[in-house]
Amino acid sequence: MLDKILGEVDLLERHLSVMRAVSSQGPIGIMKLTEVLGLSQHRVRYSLRVLEQMQYIKATPAGAVATTRADEMLKSFDEDLDGLISKLQTLRLQ
Repeated sequence: MLDKILGEVDLLERHLSVMRAVSSQGPIGIMKLTEVLGLSQHRVRYSLRVLEQMQYIKATPAGAVATTRADEMLKSFDEDLDGLISKLQTLRLQ
C-alpha cells in the first residue's frame, strides 16, 4: 500500500535536488546538472520539465534559473515537511 507513496517521495527528492542545484548554481544546463547531481540526462530533463510546469524554474538561453516561487517554496519547505510528518504520524497504529 505504501509503495506508491515511497515512489512519490523518491521523485520529490529528485525534483528537490534539481531545484536546489538550479537555485544555487543557475543558470545551469542539463549537462552540468547531470554532472553535479550524478543523475541521467533523461531524469534531469524530466525534473526540469516538471519544475518548469510548476513555475519553480524558468528556461533561459544560458540554462535553467530559479523563480521567486522556488525561493519561497524552499524557504518554507522544512516547515511544510514537518506538517506532513505530523500528519503521517497520526496514521500510526497504536
